[in-house]
Amino acid sequence: MDALIKTLRTNKQDNKGPEAKLPEARPAELDPTEFLAAAVRADRARPSRAEAEAAVYTLLNYIGEDPTREGLLDTPRRVVEAFDELYQGYHQCPAEVLDRTFGETAGYDDFVLVRDIEFTSQCEHHMMPFYGKAHIAYTPVERVVGLSKLARLTDIFARRLQTQEHLTAQIAAAIDEVLKPRGVAVLIEAEHTCMSVRGVAKHGAMTFTSRFTGMFRDNPAEQARFLSMVRAPQRY
Repeated sequence: MDALIKTLRTNKQDNKGPEAKLPEARPAELDPTEFLAAAVRADRARPSRAEAEAAVYTLLNYIGEDPTREGLLDTPRRVVEAFDELYQGYHQCPAEVLDRTFGETAGYDDFVLVRDIEFTSQCEHHMMPFYGKAHIAYTPVERVVGLSKLARLTDIFARRLQTQEHLTAQIAAAIDEVLKPRGVAVLIEAEHTCMSVRGVAKHGAMTFTSRFTGMFRDNPAEQARFLSMVRAPQRY
């Protein structure tokens, strides 16, 4: 079962008469601090590692476990170490990943697509994993970025507490702001364990989100070409 998320639009008109037109829809702008810098602020006090481990100890008690039994003695330490890995994106700077570009394009003027970028993130509502694939395209202006950088950019944002919608918007906004391309297209498909293993427990339900800027936003034919290439079967 697939769920396709689209921008909601309304056909309701105001009282200006039958000739009145709705304003042209445009994506909401993100605060650049959300996608250009590391998320951890130096002026914000953070708990110590010992305090974090104590919090895990408390949660083990809360669910009815005995944190002093042999199998759980090191669990608080392991959980905090896992958090350091899962949420390392808070300490990484997206703009730095895209900073180095290459000019050897020989006049290339079509879009560059990297598809099937696997990622795992954590839902900010339940702190449960969601995982899937990101497909990213951009149309460069004279200079291109290393292909692995798009995967690294995805990981930086994914390794923070997220919603899929926000993750999609952040990736597109960072590429748009740093590389200044003619357009960016991002499509993400993911399964959310907060929906598949709890709540309605619908295993296999996929959520799709997309974000288009520039030529991809303004030209439906380019959107269609991007989507057809994403969906094309692999030939190797």
